[in-house]
Amino acid sequence: MFHDDPVITLLRDLVAIDSVNPTLVPGARGETMDTYVKRLEDLQAIAESFNGVERSFAVQAGREVRILVRPEEIDDLTATRLARDIVKKIEEQLTYPGQIKVTVIRETRAVEYAK
Repeated sequence: MFHDDPVITLLRDLVAIDSVNPTLVPGARGETMDTYVKRLEDLQAIAESFNGVERSFAVQAGREVRILVRPEEIDDLTATRLARDIVKKIEEQLTYPGQIKVTVIRETRAVEYAK
């Protein structure tokens, strides 16, 4: 599903480096590369399973997932609820070291042109 994602490709390379120097990717210690990448993919899949989510990114060695939502579908209050719902689903479905920060990003822009 996400195997062609350049972020995942980069993370695979970092995990490979981590096998030589485990201090480079702290969240990947003790995990195989495949297990680590699967956990990142699972985080993204959970986030993207919700309506209004445009894209998600597992960052900081899987310690955070950043979720971009469609502002025309998700208002500020709904974004807050969405973060809570995603946290609940992560807690129910995944096993992970430490904690995972869920950040929902709702960006709106107003663009006009003077002629």
